[in-house]
Amino acid sequence: MELVKPQLPKISNEDRTPLVDMLLELLAWQDKRIDQLEQEILKLKGETLKPEVKPSKMDKDTAKDGDGTGNDTLKQKKGPKRNKTEQLKIDATIDIQPDKIPAGSTFKGYREVVIQDLKFETFNTCYRLAQYQTPDGSYLSGQLPDGLNGCHYGNNLINFILYQYHHQHVTQPLLLKQLQDLGVAISSGRLSQFITDGLDVFHDEKEQILPAGLSVSHHIHTDNTGARHDGNNGYCTHIGNELFA
Repeated sequence: MELVKPQLPKISNEDRTPLVDMLLELLAWQDKRIDQLEQEILKLKGETLKPEVKPSKMDKDTAKDGDGTGNDTLKQKKGPKRNKTEQLKIDATIDIQPDKIPAGSTFKGYREVVIQDLKFETFNTCYRLAQYQTPDGSYLSGQLPDGLNGCHYGNNLINFILYQYHHQHVTQPLLLKQLQDLGVAISSGRLSQFITDGLDVFHDEKEQILPAGLSVSHHIHTDNTGARHDGNNGYCTHIGNELFA
């Protein structure tokens, strides 16, 4: 026969003495503890446990907005509606007239509709360097601007390659395919040079981390960790503390 839990009588505020409040808290804790023990017993028996239902966040959000009735959200006055495109830079403005304008119509201005788009294309520049032969037989030639990097690829293209590879984690094969689809004539070897060359300053900085860390640290610790890669055991030794690694 299933036991029925007795219900506590309703206690008025006048009867809620500190002792009564303490007993009520003790009963609530006891009910929670009994429920935990019952769940542990069911778990040991392999039976189905009571599902854990997380409390809804809707009530909390509603309580922050008003009195919890849900009507305050509708009654709450909203601020002035901000134009989402007012801060955009307009690159082109095109005026469009109606197809047919009845005679006697009065012009009342324009209704602006801003369309956001992306213009992504190559931009190739051909520098024609003028060449002259001087009276003494030598030659003079125009010079490329100082801002160029001495190769046949502009700085914006190189910056895009480095951004895609290091910031967006685009692999070299995918990046090569993307550039070639855009019409950039570049080889995989040249792409690899842009990614790997000119990094000596970063390698030098990396080599200075350990000596600098050891010189300013009162203590260090090491930790060996292992992992398998391609079927082989790999090991890594960590040297550092809360200041460096």
